Amino acid sequence: MTKSTHELSPIELGERLKIARESANVTQDAGAKAAGVARTTLVAIEKGQRAARVDEIQALCHHYGISVNSLLRREAVHIDLIPRFRSLPDAASTGIQQAARTLNDLVRSEVELEDVLGVQRLRNYPAEKTILPGDVRAQAENDAQNLRNWLGLGEGPIQDLFALMELQLGIRVYGRKLASAVSGLFAYDDAVGGCILINSSHRRDRQAQTAAHELGHFIGTRRQPEVYQDEIHDNSREERYANAFGRAFLTPARATMEKFKELTTGATHLTRRHVILLAHFFGVSRQAMVLRLEELELTQKGTWDWFADNGGITDEQVRQVLGISERESSTDDARSSRLFLLAIDAWKKDLISEGQMAEMLKLGRHQVRELLDEAAAEEDEADDFFKLHH
Repeated sequence: MTKSTHELSPIELGERLKIARESANVTQDAGAKAAGVARTTLVAIEKGQRAARVDEIQALCHHYGISVNSLLRREAVHIDLIPRFRSLPDAASTGIQQAARTLNDLVRSEVELEDVLGVQRLRNYPAEKTILPGDVRAQAENDAQNLRNWLGLGEGPIQDLFALMELQLGIRVYGRKLASAVSGLFAYDDAVGGCILINSSHRRDRQAQTAAHELGHFIGTRRQPEVYQDEIHDNSREERYANAFGRAFLTPARATMEKFKELTTGATHLTRRHVILLAHFFGVSRQAMVLRLEELELTQKGTWDWFADNGGITDEQVRQVLGISERESSTDDARSSRLFLLAIDAWKKDLISEGQMAEMLKLGRHQVRELLDEAAAEEDEADDFFKLHH
């Protein structure tokens, strides 16, 4: 990602200008107009066939919303994930484009912090699977169980899927507020690896389902970028694989059947209480739990539709059974544990300012201040006994 020379070649500069333009969702015509040159001239600049003048670089950077310094400095990291999403359905959507830019920016920030701090992201990737002809759901079920075995998870519920993907597998995982229709995004790049962005405005159980779905894409279709909108029903084999993988990974068949038998012993009917307890145990939504029971033939097809047509399973009923409601257990907090740690370390070493930290993390200044105050409080209360020796 970086080179040892001190000046960018025309080819390097042109490539960075192209990435900046596409990241800002600006056409070549609009970029050329902003720089006061012909479109063919901008094309030549982006290809490195014509050197850009200082005034042209300044005009382009201003139009793309970036600083000249960030474009030109040698240690800057330029990652190009966004165009990969443009071949997908609804890629023109403002919300999807903004989410893709956010993912691109967060990955770039994390890689830049790694370079500055001299640390490396360790990957522990399982081999990519190929979706074969035949029953795609059965393949996903098998692949999900194999991954669980490979990770040593057994059959129990997964307490924190985000931590597992980020810290155990080495996938770059982020949670930020996105447009409500966008549940998550997945992209893969040989240089930076697997990258997942989850909508943190959604309930935690829904975030877990999105993360498991994107993990399915990481396992089965690693080199195909994907935008997940769980209200949109895509009948492609890739989507059916990812959906089935997510269900099987979060609610493994044997464990689900055993817990179902345990909770319904002596009962004559499946009740809302059964569903609430099962969903809470596995950390999935009530709808996802019922649909999984239907899939495993533990209840009749159409059971969830019956619940939906008869008042649903409400937050108040959850509160009565568990003592909490899904609203109380929901979150809109940003999540990026490793990226947060890197940014705090860089700030403490005066490598970045608080403002730069806010920009890199895509957070407000007050959120960054809270993050830094929390980190300082944790260090203040730490005993010297726990001091790390490097």
